[in-house]
Amino acid sequence: MKTRDMNRDWISTARTLSEALPYLQRYDDAIVVIKIGGHAMGSDEAMETFARDMVLLRQVGVNPVVVHGGGPMINQMLDKLNIQSEFVNGKRVTDEATMEVVEMVLSGRVNKRIVQAINAQGGKAVGLSGKDARLITCTPTDPQLGLVGTPSEVDPGILHTLFRDDAIPVIAPLGAGKTGETFNINGDTAAGAIAAALKADRLLLLTDIDGVRNAQGEVVTELTPDQIAQMTKDGTIAGGMIPKTETCLTAIQSGVRAAVILDGRAPNACLLELFTEHGAGSIIRA
Repeated sequence: MKTRDMNRDWISTARTLSEALPYLQRYDDAIVVIKIGGHAMGSDEAMETFARDMVLLRQVGVNPVVVHGGGPMINQMLDKLNIQSEFVNGKRVTDEATMEVVEMVLSGRVNKRIVQAINAQGGKAVGLSGKDARLITCTPTDPQLGLVGTPSEVDPGILHTLFRDDAIPVIAPLGAGKTGETFNINGDTAAGAIAAALKADRLLLLTDIDGVRNAQGEVVTELTPDQIAQMTKDGTIAGGMIPKTETCLTAIQSGVRAAVILDGRAPNACLLELFTEHGAGSIIRA
């Protein structure tokens, strides 16, 4: 009985791989930008699964670009160092002391953890931030918020160089100002700007929710810009979902083929979205 059950599992696996063939062909040499948030990479097991998925994507011909957040880790370090934060309209003011911690955590602890996890699975990950190779140039988002930036220019040349070397870029959402100052960038915003500059095939926003929900609380699997505008107007899309959908819309308007909001806590979320018929989360396209 045990052998029969095991055989049944292998048959199911083989069938899944066979059914994935059209999607593997569809995404051959495609660029996929994946933004992973701090909540989605909480446990070592989740990080290992995510890293294995990234290596698999590269192995089958996809060019993944990982952009990460790290809000929970930044908060922990600020608390540990007893650095008090000010808030304006619910948003943290990033002064110079806070910026030092943000850069240390994002470019150091978080970035290298992801790089190490991917390399441990046999990949070739390279960690960098938006400050490297003039990848992201920023302007201040709001003077009241201090060193919080909005991307004004993105030069993806270094990413194409890494693609040619079969490497996986892992990017911390930091940027440089015109006069050399360092800016903290919202992770979703950074991922959207990079996806737009690369004219990526897909932008995947891995969050701690399973997609955009309608008024009945059901996940809407496919959305158009007009539907998003209406759902935002009537309050169905609210709170933290608004900037996420705005990031997706901006990316699409800039040449990204489609953007997806999905639950990054679910195992193999990226593979389910790209290589299965039903996908995962909410896909937004023109």
